[in-house]
Amino acid sequence: MDQTVLTLDPTGANRHEENDRLRARGPATLVDILGQQAWSVADPAVLKALLVDPRVSKDAAAHWPKFPDEIIGKWPLALWVGVSNMFTAYGAEHRRLRRLVSPAFAARRVAALAPRIEEMTDGLLDALAATPRGEQVDLREQLAVPLPIQVISSLMGLPAAAQQAFRGLVDAVFDTTLSPEEAGANAVKLYEVLAGLVAEKRQNPGDDMTSLLIAARDDEDDEGDGSALTEQELLDTLLLIISAGYETTVNLIDQGITTLLTHPEQRAKVDAGQAGWQDVVEETLRFEAPVAHLPLRYAVEDIELPGDLTIRKGEAILASYGAVGRHPDLHGATADEFDVTRSDKDHLAFGHGVHFCLGAQLARMEAATVLSKLFQRFPDLAFVPDAELVPVESLISNGHQVLPVILEPAAGVNEG
Repeated sequence: MDQTVLTLDPTGANRHEENDRLRARGPATLVDILGQQAWSVADPAVLKALLVDPRVSKDAAAHWPKFPDEIIGKWPLALWVGVSNMFTAYGAEHRRLRRLVSPAFAARRVAALAPRIEEMTDGLLDALAATPRGEQVDLREQLAVPLPIQVISSLMGLPAAAQQAFRGLVDAVFDTTLSPEEAGANAVKLYEVLAGLVAEKRQNPGDDMTSLLIAARDDEDDEGDGSALTEQELLDTLLLIISAGYETTVNLIDQGITTLLTHPEQRAKVDAGQAGWQDVVEETLRFEAPVAHLPLRYAVEDIELPGDLTIRKGEAILASYGAVGRHPDLHGATADEFDVTRSDKDHLAFGHGVHFCLGAQLARMEAATVLSKLFQRFPDLAFVPDAELVPVESLISNGHQVLPVILEPAAGVNEG
């Protein structure tokens, strides 16, 4: 097996070719991710095992010798590994932090959001319907982005003035072409907005998750039993919920639209009742995982892998979800085919084990709602002829910069 270090493209420009190379290199392979080495794991069985292995941690401060001296202020993804929330927590600390957030994503609470999500979707589609026939629109900017922003804003109590600020700042968190200085400056601005949100909600609490987390922090802190969120954990938990609830769902909707428009025979199967919209969502998650690579995890002790490989204690591990979804060990010879009628759509797009994405049910609901309503409302929807779909500049985020479509053909086109 080739064990030279493979440098991952920070722009994500040739993601599928890169994923092919990762799969061909065996269960795991060394990669360079913006100047730091990690073991990229693209084998589904191996990754699943590592994601539930107690010898694998997400706590850089405890288990990555390079942190903080070689990372903070020196690596563009320092924010990804340096935050203090359940994303980077390990063991009992992870259980403590996840316990505080889990109620917001309980099945009953998410199900209760369905009417509001449908209402938001209808409003966005009404706005799109005002577009003159034959005129081009950008479905990422005008649909895939605003719906998750509205949903997460409703859940977290984000005022309208803060929504656009968060959008640009979160986009930059996922932009892996930024320098360490640019990424650091963006993080400073992001925390300023988060601190402003906390101050506002402390002054004027509402029926939202931000207010609940603030109350949990302040009330538990008064008890002095050590279970309370620190102020930094509060800010970092808000950052996690807002950014994860926004970016990944945007990409899921984006890729759902893209795969159906580029595979019209699969859309026809949905129209014919051979598959449902949940099938579309699951196959999209498998075929185009919204997060291609998720940094980082660390070996707490030496871990032996198939193929005589060993991840040494303190080495970093990169979960390469995008490559896993199309692995032939998981889906055989048809792994590279988009098929909504596939009986086994197994994927790891939302992770696995104790760090499985809390917002998975909400993201699935948003995507199924918007895709079903979009294609019902605009059955002649199509990409602009010769449209070039350019990936967002990220090795983490898997979406497109623009989705240029015609909602309805101009009068007289395709008629009669």
